[in-house]
Amino acid sequence: MASNRLAPEAPFIPASDEPEAFPYGSGAAEEGTWEEWNPTEDSVDRVRGRHRVAKQRGGFARSSTVLGVGVIAAVGAGGMASAHTGKPPVSLSLPDSVSHLFEGGSTEAPKSATATGLSDVGMHTESGRTGDAGEALRNRIMAQAEQQQNKADSRATAARLAAAERQTADAAAQAEKDAAAKATAAKATAEADAAKAAEAKRLAELAKQYTLPVVSYTITGTFGQPGAMWSSGYHTGLDFAAPTGTLIKAVHGGTVTQAGWAGAYGYRTVLTLDDGTELWFCHQSSIGVSVGQKVSTGDVIGRVGATGNVTGPHLHLEVHPNGQATAIDPAPWLRDKGLNP
Repeated sequence: MASNRLAPEAPFIPASDEPEAFPYGSGAAEEGTWEEWNPTEDSVDRVRGRHRVAKQRGGFARSSTVLGVGVIAAVGAGGMASAHTGKPPVSLSLPDSVSHLFEGGSTEAPKSATATGLSDVGMHTESGRTGDAGEALRNRIMAQAEQQQNKADSRATAARLAAAERQTADAAAQAEKDAAAKATAAKATAEADAAKAAEAKRLAELAKQYTLPVVSYTITGTFGQPGAMWSSGYHTGLDFAAPTGTLIKAVHGGTVTQAGWAGAYGYRTVLTLDDGTELWFCHQSSIGVSVGQKVSTGDVIGRVGATGNVTGPHLHLEVHPNGQATAIDPAPWLRDKGLNP
């Protein structure tokens, strides 16, 4: 229940040059005795025209005509109504004059009034509350937008970090792969170099064990040359052309298994090596060894000649692996022994 503290009483003396709406003291003679007047619905002229009554929070009607009379006493006494409703107090603004409510029933307010009408009392509170609610809604929306932006930024940052990590991992894997490939290539190169060095060493050792049959010569016929002058239809050996009488040496150590005339081969010496390979030295002018004789690398076994089916003095060399009848090319066999005919 709202309660108002009573304002202190103050003397009121109306000015003499202004008409008194409510005469203080005795009334005029023609008006009779002055009595207290309480306006009622029947005694007050109805206000013509449209009259708007807005319903306020709490169910109170907001109307300048209805509230005017009740508010005049409080304002005149210097008091201000305050209701203990648990809500912040609401200030009231009144027009400078409310005499139009009682004189002639005029429906228009004086144009000189500058204050806000009673119908606007409490409106700024509602607008303030609406503004506060709008501001709160705006702040909440901005906070949500900022939160979403932060989440988006976090996801973008995480994506960039993941991409950087993948790129780093790919680069590391590629580097490791390249390093492995280089290591494999280096290992292969080293192994090849080692094999080549080992082969060179082996050939050098073999070269000490093998030698070319003639020191000074010219290669005039190679293996596989076709021709009618050979019974097989092709040349079956390697020809070292040299002057008659040039020394013929044993290519490798072995045992003499044949030594003598051999028809188209002329004078021929057959040297059988320890692995069974037979070396034929043909067209000799003379033979210096006998069957069963063991010779060593570089020993003289005969001399260059032109005996048999020949066109000039030369040494015809044939190689027969394991004593087989068919000969092979002597040139690669000699190279395999570290010799370069």
